[in-house]
Amino acid sequence: MDSKLTLTHAQTLVDEWIQTYGVRYFSPLTNMAILTEEVGEVARLMARQYGDQSFKHSDEAHNLADELADVLWVLLCIANQTGVSLQEAFLRNLEKKTLRDKDRHHANPKLHASNEEV
Repeated sequence: MDSKLTLTHAQTLVDEWIQTYGVRYFSPLTNMAILTEEVGEVARLMARQYGDQSFKHSDEAHNLADELADVLWVLLCIANQTGVSLQEAFLRNLEKKTLRDKDRHHANPKLHASNEEV
């Protein structure tokens, strides 16, 4: 696998996998529900690993990297089936955020507070 995977190539890989192994894409609405489920699994692990909740025995088989990859997979599926180039959309979004927020976060005193104050 190429270590410099682009979002465009990732979308192509997902599409090839769906065409080869997946028969067809789930409907966009089904994929939205699956995305919500996968984000919930990330939230569960984050709450246990970085938050105050303790791990349950059933959580031990899950790892954050795999759960984040599941979220990305479904996002790539939704982008493919709705005709969105995530690479182009991400670059436009980064430009929008840069123009809008280039000074905003530097001026936020909450972001400059020490960890003890937060």
